[in-house]
Amino acid sequence: MDFRQDDNAIRETRSRRVSRRSRALAGTLALLALGACGSLRNPPPTDPDDLADYKAANDPYEPLNRKMYNIQMWAYHNALRPIGKAWIWAIPKPVRHSVANIAETWREPSVFFSDVGAGKPRRAGDTFMRFAINMSAGVGGIFDVAGLVGYNQHETDPGLTMGTWGVPSGPYLFLPFLGPSNFRDSAGYGISQGLTPINYVPRGYELLTFNWAYNTAGTIQGYASSIDQIDHVEQDSLDPYSYIRSAWQQNRQSQIDTIKNDDRATTPDWYN
Repeated sequence: MDFRQDDNAIRETRSRRVSRRSRALAGTLALLALGACGSLRNPPPTDPDDLADYKAANDPYEPLNRKMYNIQMWAYHNALRPIGKAWIWAIPKPVRHSVANIAETWREPSVFFSDVGAGKPRRAGDTFMRFAINMSAGVGGIFDVAGLVGYNQHETDPGLTMGTWGVPSGPYLFLPFLGPSNFRDSAGYGISQGLTPINYVPRGYELLTFNWAYNTAGTIQGYASSIDQIDHVEQDSLDPYSYIRSAWQQNRQSQIDTIKNDDRATTPDWYN
């Protein structure tokens, strides 16, 4: 699994985002199940080597998490993958990129406030400009005009911001239709929803229809763009669940370190 932040990886990161509301519901249900399933928690082993591995995995709820993973993969193989394949076949690539751009543009306010919370004014300024340019010149985010003029997309969310503050991640979780997470990032996800303006689209004037269309298209595009990656992990990994857990945890920590080490001047590159 390649986490290099080139243009293609950025597009994949955008596209992997799925429906905000459906994921929030799934996450809430999974957390409730977690609290009710104490028997599905692995107790710490007594052997020192096994205990070290246990702590490194940070997955005390592994029995429950694997059940949630199996549910998602059943849905993926029986519904999401076929729908995603049909989406790729039927929808031209430029249109699919526009769907991903819209999803990312409407998420920029959450990224902006996360950048501010992390104490990174340059990143916050770039995010503000991305939102302003793409909502206007980019026709509501259909086109990534901001990227063309040097304001490239970057990843920040409330969970990452709390990580830069030193807030512990808590145990690893796998939430159906949301994917890998932990206690800190689950809380951050809820905060992110409150900072995403598309969630406040009012009823009437066909805006609710737009909201449903936006969420549905974003969900399908997210899974469609991940098909090759998921298939690759399943084919080449002896234990896809463990591989995904390790890769996700390493990537999240790498993103936190990137934010901490981003000490660029507050003026943009073109101004210097």
